[in-house]
Formats: sequence, C-alpha cells, structure tokens
Amino acid sequence: MKRRMARRSAVAALAALTLIAVAACSPPTKSAGSGSTQAAVAASATSAAGLGGMAALVDAAKKEGALNVIALPPDRANYGQVIRGFQAMYGLAVNSAQPDASSADEITAAKNLKGQAKAPDVFDLGAPVADANTAMFAPYKVATFTDIPAPLKDANGLKVSDYGGYMSIGYDAGAVPAPKTADLLKPAYKGKVALNGDPTKAGSAFSGVVMAALSQGGSANDISKGVDFFKALKTAGNFLPVDPTPATIESGQTPVVFDWDYLNVAQGKKLTGKMNWKTVVPAGAVLGGYYVQAISKDAPHPAAARLWEEYLYSDEGQNLWLKGAARPVRAAAMVTAGTIDKAAYAALPKAVGTPVFLTKEQNDKANAYLTSHWIQAIG
Repeated sequence: MKRRMARRSAVAALAALTLIAVAACSPPTKSAGSGSTQAAVAASATSAAGLGGMAALVDAAKKEGALNVIALPPDRANYGQVIRGFQAMYGLAVNSAQPDASSADEITAAKNLKGQAKAPDVFDLGAPVADANTAMFAPYKVATFTDIPAPLKDANGLKVSDYGGYMSIGYDAGAVPAPKTADLLKPAYKGKVALNGDPTKAGSAFSGVVMAALSQGGSANDISKGVDFFKALKTAGNFLPVDPTPATIESGQTPVVFDWDYLNVAQGKKLTGKMNWKTVVPAGAVLGGYYVQAISKDAPHPAAARLWEEYLYSDEGQNLWLKGAARPVRAAAMVTAGTIDKAAYAALPKAVGTPVFLTKEQNDKANAYLTSHWIQAIG
C-alpha cells in the first residue's frame, strides 16, 4: 500500500502565438507551430514565469486537458478532495492510476510507460525512493517556493517535500488502555500490537522501529533499541505479526497499530460510530517524515503537471492536506500569514518534544542495521 514509504504521475499543446523570453537578453522566441514545440516549451519551464506567468500556465494546461497521477489513495492525506478541488478549479480531467501502489511502483510505471500518453505526469514519493531517482525529475519552483524550509527541498525544485506527519500509535480505546510505548510490553496488550509491514521493506514499519528506538533512549544514529523493543514485544507474546489494513482494524484483529498519525487519524474518522479509534504520538519520541513531490521529465502533460504542483503548494492545496490530518510543508509560513485552517491545525495529534527527521545518511545506516538484525530478532 502507498502508506509504506519504501514503498510509498507523465505533453500535448501550449497554445501561444508568441512566447516572451524570460531573460531580457534572450532572442525572440519563435511562434509555436507544432505540438512537439509547444510541449518542449512547457517541459523546460522551471517556474510559471517560464511559460509567461500563471495565466499562461493555466491556459496551457487547459489545452492539454488532462493530468496523470499515480499511487494517490483518495483516503490518504485527503487526496480525494485534493484531486476534486484541482478539477473544480481548472476543469482538467485527472486520470488516477494504481491508487494503492508503492513509491517504487510509481518509478517502474514511469519507466514502462515512457513515451505513452498514459505515463505518470507527477510523482508522490517516499524520500528514499525520490533520492534514488532524481534523474527522472524535471526541476520546477512553485510560486510559494520560498515558504518551504530549505532542508525540505532541492534548491532548484527538482524534488520538494509536500506533506508529512509524525509516527504514532493508533489504538482501539474500547479494547486496550491508552498506551505509552513502554506500556505495550504489559499483559493488557498481549497479541495486540501490529507494525505496518516489514521494516526492511516498508517505510511505515521502518519508521515505527525508529520511533520505538527514540522512546527507549536510542537515537537517529542508533536504532538498535528499537529492534530490541520489538524483540521484547515478541518474547512477551504482544507482537502481532499481521500486516494491518482498514479491514483488520475494523474487525478488531489489529487493535494497536504503529503508523503515521494522519493515517491513524483518518482511520478513526472512518470508524466513527463503529469503534473509538484514537491516535497518540509518544512524548519525547516524535519522529517526523515527509513525502516528496516531483514532476516527471517525460510527462505527457508538462503544463498540467506544473499547474498541479502550483495547486498543491497553494494555501488551498496545503489546507486540504491539513484537513486530512497531514502536516503541510508550508504550515509555519501559513501560520505567520494567517492563511492556515486554524481548526484543522488545532485538531492535529499533540506532539511533545522536538521532532526528529532522519538524514539520508541516518536513514541508510538504520536500513543497514535492520537488514542485518531484524530477522534474527523477530524471525
């Protein structure tokens, strides 16, 4: 499923009789006489200014008429409403493929469909997959680019963090006591604690182990205490080797789940009236993670791809993610500007402590440790 980060979209016509060069010293641009010429102009634009401004970008995208996205489950981070909002604002058809695909699947699809009209225009990726595939991306800076913290974006806009959250514990409040991480070793949680996947393969599970490490005195540089914790869970009979899904949660099979807070919160909303599913971010063990946006350099709808990014990083797009309990990357700037959805922002799960974000080096080191030690610890 897309919620796993190891896990966790691809050029028709730009109609303008004359394109004005961005640089004053540039020679006049030739009149666009063919679809391929028009597509090349859109595909090379690194900002809306490169297309003559936002109005020209909107016009070009509308002439393309469609956008191809991939691996965007409508119930994750409120993506269903995000897509509908984009369609309503610009009148473009959004072709959504493989909504439950992984980040790796997105890259595979782009490679297999290269040159075809149904290839993905844009990507929504886990950071490790994005880092490994930058050669497939086109640089682009949205209008709000300066609002995005420097550590969360490529300086040229090749890949940019979009929304994220904190690792959390979701639980059925009618079946188990409200947990702190260490509490999960108690008899009340026997056979009830599930990790979202195999941490050597799935990003959510990987982050669950890292969060456990932080809660047990470990660090981003040493996750061994997280592996030790899950080994102790298994020894106590509390670890449940079942991959949780909405169905297993609703049925009561997996009453405690390590997952991102926005996914656990969304699960709770869906279960309103059926189950009291709550979400807690362990105090002092706040592990953050962001997904990454990128435009395919081979996008069949390059103007629509760029307009999609503008929408996602606008106040409207960021607030729609926020309504899905995801933490938008522009949140701090929007709070300062007074444009954030205050009610949705206040409703996010409370986090006590300084958030930890793994660097690429720390992520690689942790992955290597898990590869060597997880099977021996859990079997």
